[in-house]
Amino acid sequence: MKLILVVLVVGLLAWKLFPGLQPWVEARLPNPRVASTVTTAPGVVSVPIKVSAPIKCDGRQYCSQMTSCAEAKQFLQHCPGMRMDGDNDGIPCESQWCW
Repeated sequence: MKLILVVLVVGLLAWKLFPGLQPWVEARLPNPRVASTVTTAPGVVSVPIKVSAPIKCDGRQYCSQMTSCAEAKQFLQHCPGMRMDGDNDGIPCESQWCW
């Protein structure tokens, strides 16, 4: 049990202290943004479907912090505490981005 704990701690320290290792490891992990390929009939080629990256609620709350109407809509839909829809009609940043 102690050996497992030591290996785990050493691994975590190496991960944080040597950031050059992270791209090497991440390159070998499956890409979460691409859906897995579906098995099809013989002779039919399937193309992986790209999945959009999930929105990260990073503390931005105001229209002046957004870069587009689409971004403002995603933040309004997925992040709590947004201050971009003054009239509560579901359309954010009406005077700046989403006319």
